[in-house]
Amino acid sequence: MPEMGSTVIRVLEIALLVAFVISIIYDSTRFVKREYVIRSEKILKNTRIVLLSDLHNKCFGHKNEDLIKAVEEASPDFILIAGDMVTAAEKKTKYEEPIELLRYLASKHPVFYANGNHEYRIKTYKEAYGDLYEEYKEKLIRCGVRLLENDKVYLSDTNIEIFGLEIGKKYYKRFQQSTMEEGYIDNLLGKKEDRAFRLLIAHNPDYFKEYVKWGADLTVAGHLHGGVMRLPWLGGVISPMVRFFPKYDGGMFVEDDSVMVVSRGLGMHTIPIRIFNPGELIIIDLCRR
Repeated sequence: MPEMGSTVIRVLEIALLVAFVISIIYDSTRFVKREYVIRSEKILKNTRIVLLSDLHNKCFGHKNEDLIKAVEEASPDFILIAGDMVTAAEKKTKYEEPIELLRYLASKHPVFYANGNHEYRIKTYKEAYGDLYEEYKEKLIRCGVRLLENDKVYLSDTNIEIFGLEIGKKYYKRFQQSTMEEGYIDNLLGKKEDRAFRLLIAHNPDYFKEYVKWGADLTVAGHLHGGVMRLPWLGGVISPMVRFFPKYDGGMFVEDDSVMVVSRGLGMHTIPIRIFNPGELIIIDLCRR
């Protein structure tokens, strides 16, 4: 009997290991759609948004045809890019795949792009990356993408003001979270005004409370890759900044009258796997209340 029990346990262990490996392979090569509805009296007309984040040069199908098909099926009014479409890797950084994707998308829809920490790294570490960021930026602009580097654009037909926030490298430290100084976002983007629905593209979701204080009606973010591996009831396990069980690992969060939607991203980099955590294409319907 004891031998039978140990055999059963061994079979279960093997079955769990097989399921684990299958999940890694399956979830690292697919994405799912997730949809959210947000209502505001500031919105002049119903608007559909597609949010893409953290592609990290990944392709879904030939030239991202699977991702393009999913975006087209959603029929967005515009597309938001929440950063890290590329992966910063010294002497190995490539941008051809995201440029091809964005060239197609921008030919069909308005695309608004804010940098993540990988674009920021390529931009600021000139000794390692040279003029790579300038090349990438020029290609984005030629594609028709509106790159918002601590900049904004106002959409008068919907009364939506889109802001692209780019924060410094100290806010992406591993193992610890730096405190954001009072007035930091004001200095980058200007102070709050109430005339429009303020949509903030902010790659790092850790500073949601600061985004709320600044006056964001809706923040869209990514960066944490859903915690790489997800567990029932516990959520994401580890962030790219090596912090366990991050609070804003994915989904929708509400603080006062402000909402944040966090994408679990599409690709991978430092920890190149996803476990029970497929990539995400986010669809947000902004509806007039």
